[in-house]
Amino acid sequence: MLSLLSHLPQYWMDGAVRTLEGVRRGLSEPFPLSEDPPSTTPYEVVYEGGKVRLRHYRAIGKPHTTPLLVVYSLIKRPFILDLQPGRSVVETLTKQGVEVYFIDWIPPLRTDSWRGFDAYVNGDLAKAVWAVQIREGVEQVSLLGYCFGGLLTTIYTALYPETVKNLITFTLPLDMSVRDLAMNALMDKFRLETIDLITAIYGNCPAWFIKAGFDAMSPVHHALDKYVGLYRNKDKEGYAEMFELFEQWMNSDVPLAGQIFREMTEELFRKNLLIQDRFQVGGQPVNLRNITCSVLNVIGEHDDVVHPKSSLPLIELVGSSDARNFVFPTGHIGAAVSAAAQKKLWPQVGAWLKERDGKRAH
Repeated sequence: MLSLLSHLPQYWMDGAVRTLEGVRRGLSEPFPLSEDPPSTTPYEVVYEGGKVRLRHYRAIGKPHTTPLLVVYSLIKRPFILDLQPGRSVVETLTKQGVEVYFIDWIPPLRTDSWRGFDAYVNGDLAKAVWAVQIREGVEQVSLLGYCFGGLLTTIYTALYPETVKNLITFTLPLDMSVRDLAMNALMDKFRLETIDLITAIYGNCPAWFIKAGFDAMSPVHHALDKYVGLYRNKDKEGYAEMFELFEQWMNSDVPLAGQIFREMTEELFRKNLLIQDRFQVGGQPVNLRNITCSVLNVIGEHDDVVHPKSSLPLIELVGSSDARNFVFPTGHIGAAVSAAAQKKLWPQVGAWLKERDGKRAH
């Protein structure tokens, strides 16, 4: 086991160095400052195009008929969903016979600043779905979107309902009028001039800026509480290793393309257009009533990033007759990495998929 006390000063120093290094490299370097840890679950890259690198994790045992495409958030590296044996969403699902495909987003360069929802949804995500359809020989796929990825999958399903059999949203930020959390209140402070300035300087919203925003939501936790927890659990087997992996993920922010940053801030956070059916992608209106497939909306009861009240309205807004909220007693990240989630939450998600396998969505 790592010596926690001897590593504590180094954790503090690493955080300071990453912040300074992120500022220095913000104009030219889009990638995280460290490599991803080794994958827990083996995979192969089966497609690459645009800003998508598509992974395939093979099912263990008899596979489901319908493959699952996992769409991760755009603003961090995705290894939080495959963190450790026993703490991996991907591992849990493949053990239940789910053929898992996974979008590993390629971070945008400055020359990608034009990329908005149109490029990511009608371009990259649509092509990834097509790649899965061709590879598996199916007309419909299941989608699972995590956080920002949940927004992308929801929008995609509304635009291309005939290609989706099941939609699973996971800590989905939907109703942006909810002001119970610091992130929503923080976005209220953004003026158009601020967005113009950021994108004029960097092209994209830089990774260090995104990290600073999340740190500002829980400053005491990031500056002190987590290290107190590290000290208190110094003798707990595996705690230090888990802490180090989690810290690596917390510092794995990547830039957000300038145009989608602008659209997200102005049209979704500020104007809340999506739930009013007034949001457009590529000139096409996004009508949530077009979502007629089965929908499972997974919500963290104690989520301190996406308030449950922001996620809950989805079920009332879609046109599906088979839609439900699944509220689980966990937080935003605990839903992905906690042992309880792997034992209770994700087996139920797998069973939900299995129950609907082989049935074509209307």
